[in-house]
Amino acid sequence: MKPVFKPFIIPIFIPHCGCPHQCIFCNQRAITGRSGVIPTANEINAIVNEFLGYKRKNRSWTEVSFFGGNFLGIGPKHIQTLLDHVVPFAESKKIDGIRFSTRPDTIDKERLNLIRPYPVSTIELGVQSMDDRVLRQANRGHSAEDTVQAVTLLKRKKYTIGLQMMTGLPGDTDALCLETARQIIDLKPDFVRIYPTLVIAGSPLANWYQKGKYQPLSLEKCVGQLKTLYLLFRKHGINVIRMGLQASEDLDDPSTVLAGPYHPALGHMVFSKIFLDAAAEKIRKKTSPKDTVTITVHPRDLSRMQGLNKKNIDTLKQMFDIQKLDLTTDVSLEKNDIIVS
Repeated sequence: MKPVFKPFIIPIFIPHCGCPHQCIFCNQRAITGRSGVIPTANEINAIVNEFLGYKRKNRSWTEVSFFGGNFLGIGPKHIQTLLDHVVPFAESKKIDGIRFSTRPDTIDKERLNLIRPYPVSTIELGVQSMDDRVLRQANRGHSAEDTVQAVTLLKRKKYTIGLQMMTGLPGDTDALCLETARQIIDLKPDFVRIYPTLVIAGSPLANWYQKGKYQPLSLEKCVGQLKTLYLLFRKHGINVIRMGLQASEDLDDPSTVLAGPYHPALGHMVFSKIFLDAAAEKIRKKTSPKDTVTITVHPRDLSRMQGLNKKNIDTLKQMFDIQKLDLTTDVSLEKNDIIVS
């Protein structure tokens, strides 16, 4: 049984563990606030039990998730030890599966045989780009073909597959970014995460930025790019489960993110841009402009239609010289539907 796309996630961070080298954009300690130490059984038990206490009754599928490092690169004994710590929670039916993120070049028959006895349900691959030149500049140490081969092996084993891509990497362009998305679509993953490149203090990229060798995407350009990618993935039936890093006190500290399109509500901004464009198109198609316009959406889409600080409403009024714009909800509408009257 494959997990649903909104499982209850219990995160266990293993920053830098199993990483053969440092990618140009990376400083996991700054992102997670933790060093690259493998957690003990007691630490894992405490984390899992704490998060299980937060779980609501309407959340069914539950996964313990190892994030932040290169899980299959930490060595066979450590892999088995970490999985062994979690197995009792699966045996007692407190969780349904285990997920982890790893590099494409760590997916091989030997490692997959190693984890086969364990209840691993989901494997995420840090793809970042499908352009080998961009991967080399990012110091990833793997190729696009490694990703293709990894996905092929994982599909044979029937794992749920997530692919993580990055935008705004050194050497990347709008065209290359779109090509990465298209190649990811061809691989037919179950879901995708999209992470814009940030200049993190202590990363090699921070040195590039300070020397003027790298310029990150602006927030506005990033939102537009993510909107294009999200709609492309949605068109092909691929779920985008995250856009941007999870907000945290560390990332909100200006001494951590030196530059780049970081915003704690980046995903919301992307969805708001999608709704703004859709509403503007419908208003534009109206045969006769009115002083008063009413926009109706599903209740769950209300905040996305409004935009941050109701910016979308103000933008539409200015664009079409609308004197009064009413925003209403209708539970009978499908999500993402917009009616303009």
